[in-house]
Amino acid sequence: MDDDEGRRRHYGQFYGLDDETRATGRRTGLVVGNCQAESLRLALGDELDLVRMPPVHEIVASDLPHLQRWLERSHVLITQPVRDDYHGLPIGSRQLAAALPAGARVVRIPVIRFAGLYPVHAIVRPPSDPSLTPPLVAYHDLRVLAEAAGLAAPAAVTPDAVRAIANESIDQLRRREQAHATVVVSDLFARPRFDQMRTLNHPGNAIWSALAERVGDALALSDPVPPLTRELLTSVHAPREAVVVETWGLEDAPTTDWIVEGDAVPAAHVRQEHLAWYARHPDAVTAGLERHAAALAALGVR
Repeated sequence: MDDDEGRRRHYGQFYGLDDETRATGRRTGLVVGNCQAESLRLALGDELDLVRMPPVHEIVASDLPHLQRWLERSHVLITQPVRDDYHGLPIGSRQLAAALPAGARVVRIPVIRFAGLYPVHAIVRPPSDPSLTPPLVAYHDLRVLAEAAGLAAPAAVTPDAVRAIANESIDQLRRREQAHATVVVSDLFARPRFDQMRTLNHPGNAIWSALAERVGDALALSDPVPPLTRELLTSVHAPREAVVVETWGLEDAPTTDWIVEGDAVPAAHVRQEHLAWYARHPDAVTAGLERHAAALAALGVR
């Protein structure tokens, strides 16, 4: 089976491969966004027939007829903010909403990022190719980024730095919620816990259950959102720093390894691979220093 055929089977309902077996009589809808969208779709349960579809950054021109077909028959659109003509295609949030039938409901959800549990981690897009990510894990350790730039980082992260980065992260999330009139989740991080986030942008079940409940309220669903029976978005777990445990008064034990698809990947190995990658992609270092200047300053990088 080639990759394209495997993709079509994975999203079989979206591509019309199993309409007959999936006909349910329930209200139909789409959840549009990045990898977080699929987790929310699963968390919402079965009252709606929410179609599994490719994440928005993977949609290509040949997908548009299938997307249009589902939009025309959808009662519900749940969407993260997506700019008009994203990737040169008419798949922005406003464009998708405009294609819905009269009376369809639209609920906007934020892109969830919270750095207060992983204050040294960041996402960086190299200007030369924004699709590039470093090996092993797609997250950048700001201390390693600083090392690649020849800057000095303090020997230890302080609780003050953790709090400063957490506060700025929550402020950014609030601004995104307000700018796009989304369901609110920023208040959930008033007391951070590791069950809320597996990485800085991979929420855990505690967040999915709360967000699903709030989306269900916004849609006036008649049934309570069911409890989750499995862990969602769990392919990558970031190390849990001792200073984070101390700062938030958590009972969790600190960890030093990344967990990727169930396997432990030592942070020291990630550091070595990332330093080599930075040497090949110096524009990623420059972009990271600029984008995350505030967090680097909070960490005491000079």
